[in-house]
Amino acid sequence: MDIVLVPGFWLDASSWDGVVPALAAAGHRVHALTLPGLESVDAPRAGIGLADHVAAVVRLVDGLEGPVVLVGHSAGGALIHAAADARPERIARTIYVDSGPLGEGESINADLPAEGDEVPLPPWDGFEEADLRDLDEELREALRARAIPEPRGVAQDPQHLHDVRRYAVPATVIACTYPSSLLQEWLDSGHPYVAELARVHDVEFVDLPTGHWPQFTKPAELAAAILAAVERTAVERTA
Repeated sequence: MDIVLVPGFWLDASSWDGVVPALAAAGHRVHALTLPGLESVDAPRAGIGLADHVAAVVRLVDGLEGPVVLVGHSAGGALIHAAADARPERIARTIYVDSGPLGEGESINADLPAEGDEVPLPPWDGFEEADLRDLDEELREALRARAIPEPRGVAQDPQHLHDVRRYAVPATVIACTYPSSLLQEWLDSGHPYVAELARVHDVEFVDLPTGHWPQFTKPAELAAAILAAVERTAVERTA
């Protein structure tokens, strides 16, 4: 199976380095993506918007043959949902890593402080305590050292979706910061935070208790959770 790994804000393809080997060892073709404007700290970011990041994911899907599993961390969840909207017939499963689908007209996070054309990684006190669980001082220093400013448009632009067939793509939510029991409560109560997820026909939850960056805090466990979802997908498609 082709597995496409889409990073969240401030990260490039190398952020998946702790996860890729286990997926590849299981026989899958793994494609970790560096999104436009995230090539380096010095890369130009002016004029890059959410649609450009979605288009990068779709281009990668179009260059592959057969079914594709999309994995999106954090803001990457918005991108893989939009890619499933653009290519619903090609996507075998979407896997949301401490994230979820972003609905029509919503932005990823328009409140993040921007500096010109970019959004730098905020200070740690700008995050909730749950986000930073297991992210010790060494990991925090490593994450900040590798962080690349995000193009402002990606954070602020509205999402645009077109094809309701996206709701037929099976989804796995790997719950890290919040337990799946809380997400299920939100679904049952019609909480707006999960309104788009509630429209997906087939959703499964996997709990991986840690902070917002499991690819750094629990890479082996994250790889195992992704593999299990991919393997279930393969079985379901051949049943």
